[in-house]
Amino acid sequence: MERKEIQLLVISLSIVLFTLLILILVLFFYFHKKKTNFLIEKMESDLHFQSELVKSRIEMKDQTLSEISRELHDNIGQILSVGIMQINLYMQNQKEVSRDDLNDLKGMLSKSLDEIRTLSRIINRDNLLESNFLEAIQLDLERIRKLKKIDCTFSLKGDFPEINVEHELIIYRIFQEAILNILKHSHSEVIDFQIDCLDNDTIQMKLTDHGIGFNAKKKSSGSGLNNIIVRAKLIGATVLIESDNSGTKLLFTYPKRISNEN
Repeated sequence: MERKEIQLLVISLSIVLFTLLILILVLFFYFHKKKTNFLIEKMESDLHFQSELVKSRIEMKDQTLSEISRELHDNIGQILSVGIMQINLYMQNQKEVSRDDLNDLKGMLSKSLDEIRTLSRIINRDNLLESNFLEAIQLDLERIRKLKKIDCTFSLKGDFPEINVEHELIIYRIFQEAILNILKHSHSEVIDFQIDCLDNDTIQMKLTDHGIGFNAKKKSSGSGLNNIIVRAKLIGATVLIESDNSGTKLLFTYPKRISNEN
């Protein structure tokens, strides 16, 4: 009887040990799979982020070239054409050119020179963004104020912290696209850009216009509005867009801790 009990005990212990071994193996493979899936998801997330970063850089370059081309044709080209027409009139009339006439011509040429200087700032904007996000935004607003005759205001409350440079590029592209939408669709004569660096480690940026507004609920996939929301989510930020017939407000909230974690 004693021997049988010992045999049963050994068999029972063997079964328990075998069961534990199986359980340990199952848990090992389960957590290994979870870890592998986590690493794959992280890799995919990093690739997606880098892809969006490259896409943002390309879009910025394309928009810069489009802006330069448009301003050369619409502004500088017209100013110089008027200047040449004026000179041709002076030559055809064969009269002595007065001091006032020369001053008028000088004013036209000076205006075209100012336009060229503004365009040079656009060309250098990408390099500027690498070191000064705030100044890049302000230069954009200054260019719009000068060339589009739109009243642009900029305000900063608090000290703007150093944040991830790649995140700055995404943020800049978000607001570049938002401002472009204002210029294309809103018919607003005012653009207001406010930045609040809050005490709770949060940066809030608000872009406001006083245009015709739109129905924010009827945004189509692939639209500029959708791009803004997707890119904000990519860097851990949130976007709230409110619009009616009195204008549109875009509120962008970025936790500074997100930058510190990268």
